[in-house]
Amino acid sequence: MTSVETGQPAPDFTLPATGGQEVTLSEFKGNNVVLYFYPRDNTPGCTREGEAFRDHHGELRKLGAVVLGISRDSVKSHENFRAKHRFPFLLLSDSDETVCRSYGVIKEKNMYGRKVMGIERSTFLIDREGILRRQWRKVKVAGHVEDVLEALRSI
Repeated sequence: MTSVETGQPAPDFTLPATGGQEVTLSEFKGNNVVLYFYPRDNTPGCTREGEAFRDHHGELRKLGAVVLGISRDSVKSHENFRAKHRFPFLLLSDSDETVCRSYGVIKEKNMYGRKVMGIERSTFLIDREGILRRQWRKVKVAGHVEDVLEALRSI
C-alpha cells in the first residue's frame, strides 16, 4: 500500500496550513524537509511529538531542515494546537486524506475494541533535491527527534 520509496522523489502536494497559507512541498527544494504525520491535535502522544520537534527546532533549522506536521484535523484545530504549544513550524490539514494515502500512512487501528482507519505516526526525511532519504513508521515519540537529527547530519 506504500507508494513512497526511499531514494525516489517524494510525492508533491499542496495543502492548507496554519497562518492562512497554502503549502506546496516542492516549494521547499533547497531545504531538507522533515514531514511528520500524526493522528490528532491535542492528544497526549501527538502533543509530546510536536513539543519534541519544537524543542529541537533550532538544531533542525541549523541542519537546513523545515518541519511540517500533517494530520486530518482542520486548519482551525491546527491553529489552536499550534498556538497552545507555541510550535514554530506549520501544521497542514489533509482532511480528505489524499496526502496521507499517497505516503501510505492510513492504517487500520484498534480504538477501544473497534477497528478504525487512522494515521499511523510516521516521519519522512526529504533532502534538498526532493528525494525521500529516510522513513520512520510506527514512530515511538521518545527519542524520535534525536533519530531524525542523526539522519539529517548524515545526508
